[in-house]
Amino acid sequence: QKHKFFMSGAQVGDASASAGAGSAGDVDATVKEPLDLIRLSLDERVFVKLRGERELRGKLHAYDQHLNMVLGDVEESVTTVETDEETFEEIIKTKKREIPFLFVRGDGVVLVAPPLRST
Repeated sequence: QKHKFFMSGAQVGDASASAGAGSAGDVDATVKEPLDLIRLSLDERVFVKLRGERELRGKLHAYDQHLNMVLGDVEESVTTVETDEETFEEIIKTKKREIPFLFVRGDGVVLVAPPLRST
């Protein structure tokens, strides 16, 4: 089974013109299908929400049709909710860490938000 992987400025693997990225000089800024939004976010900082209350913010270097992604300069936030045994109050804790490079497996991705663009 052939697998396509799209990187900033180039497309790696078995590729067809309608499948996505193309060359850096051939940037089509229209969104015709869902992955076009991800393609337009290459080399930009994106927000990725994962299963298990994990959130990532980082620069999108590459992706494929399964939403496997390579992110750089990543900030990971993991939110946990604990219950105080005496007061039964919910205690929300957020742990953050910086990761230089990260491969994200697509089946854990819930949401990908492109950078905000001014119109």
